[in-house]
Order: sequence, then C-alpha cells, then structure tokens
Amino acid sequence: MQALWMLLGAAFFATMGVCVKYGSAHFNSAELVFYRGVVGFIFLAVIARQQNISLRTQYVGMHVWRSIIGVSSLSAWFYAISKLPLATAMTLNYMSSVWIAAFIVGGSLINWKPNEGQSPWSQGPLALTVMAGFAGVIMVLRPTMAQDQIYAGLIGLMSGFCAAFAYMQVTALGRMGEPETRTVFYFAIGTIVAGLAGMVFMGVSTWEWEHAVWLIPVGIFASLGQLCMTRAYSHGATLVVANLQYSGIVFAALYSLLLFGDDIPLIGWAGMALITVSGMAATLLRARAAPQAPAEEH
Repeated sequence: MQALWMLLGAAFFATMGVCVKYGSAHFNSAELVFYRGVVGFIFLAVIARQQNISLRTQYVGMHVWRSIIGVSSLSAWFYAISKLPLATAMTLNYMSSVWIAAFIVGGSLINWKPNEGQSPWSQGPLALTVMAGFAGVIMVLRPTMAQDQIYAGLIGLMSGFCAAFAYMQVTALGRMGEPETRTVFYFAIGTIVAGLAGMVFMGVSTWEWEHAVWLIPVGIFASLGQLCMTRAYSHGATLVVANLQYSGIVFAALYSLLLFGDDIPLIGWAGMALITVSGMAATLLRARAAPQAPAEEH
C-alpha cells in the first residue's frame, strides 16, 4: 500500500502540473500560487482537526524561513511549467535530490580533515550521481529549448535548487518534533501571503469562469498529492517507496505527449532519464545518512 500511495501522490502532482499549464494561459504565477495556498490552507486545517494536531508552534522563525524558500521554489516551478514542456519542467524540479547530494558532497569536502584518517573519496559515489544529474540537465536544456526558453529553463532549475533547501528545512523541523501537517499548513499560509504580494505587482487577471475552473484543482491535486506522500512515508521511508516519487516524471511525460503534443528530441528524453536515474541513486545513497528523512515535496 505504501508504494500505491506514492504512485498516486506522484500522479496527483503531475495532474496539478497540467492544471497549472492550462491555468497559466489566463492567470499569472502569483495568482496560481495564491489559489494553491488558499485550497491547501482549508484542506490542511480540516486534516489537522481530524487528526487532533495543534497548529500552534514554537518555531515561528523556522516556519517563516521554510515558507520563503518553499514559495520561491513553487513560484519558479509554476513559471517553468507555463513556459516549458510539462515533462521538462517536472524533471528540472525533481533535480532537488541531486542538489541535496551536491550539498552533502560539498559539506564533506569542506569539513574533510586529513589528520583524522578520513578519505576525500568517501562521498565519491554521491559525487558521481551529482555529475550525472547535471549532465542530464545539459542534455535537457540545450537541444529541447529555443533561445527564448533558456531563461525559463534556468528558472526551472532554480525551483529544484530551492526545493532542496526547503526539504532540509522540513527535515530540521521534523527533528524538533513538528508534525508534517503543521509544517505544510504554515507553508500554505506563506503561499497565500506571497501570492497576494505578487498580485499587487503583477496585477489581477480578468475573472472568467471557463478559465478559472483550473484554479481550484491546482490546490486540490497538490493537497491530495502531499497527503498521499505523507501516507506513503507513514510507516518509514523504504527505498522503493522513496524512489517511486520519480514516477511523477513518467506521468508528466505522458501528459506532455497526450495532452499538449510536446515535441521533445530523443536526446532530451535521454537527459530526463539520466536525471531520473541519478536522482534515484542519490536518494539511495542519501538514505544511509538519513534513513528516516521526511517526504520530499513538489
């Protein structure tokens, strides 16, 4: 059942991407972030009440910092989805595991002390996954994008970078005893505030029901995806379950082909496959250091 919950969660997140893709033709990124937050806020408030989880926290500052990073990642991802093929934008966001691996490798090298008998190659396998992941990025960005899409590609890459930072912040909050429901609840508040602030500068689009129908599903599918992933990790993060999150890229690829008719060259597909494999390898290697790490969010 854990594997099924993870597959379902990945499918929900990919479907959220479809709604963002359609909605972005009529609404700006700030509006999409705002409505995603509103629905998530209501959804998580109900879940917290059913689970008898208090929403009070002693770590307001950490939640604010997590929300800032998370909203930055979400906004960048939504922008990338609006400008790039869905499968490409999804893959760049899933680079978060490779970024985390890069942080681990960098930290190991910075803290390496030769006099303690530590080998500088102790993180060699993890470093190889990082190199493979970025090789995949080069394959995805160069051949599959026109020059006017390079900027959107870099923004998509940044979404994965910020997602990695957000994941580490969620891990820190989890170690302090914060329930994931409470953490995601405060993130929903952050998305509402950020969305409103963005709408002040980017403006508010004309409301037409035939177009607005895509707004609410963005929040619903995101909330369902998060709930399914939380269920999948509820009995411990097995490696199989953790790696099944990458099925989201497969779902997004199917949507890209069937719904949007995206034309991605073979080398682009190969790059996405390389990123997926390197992300899975990074997850496996990282599990040795943090076997009870929380679910990654997308």
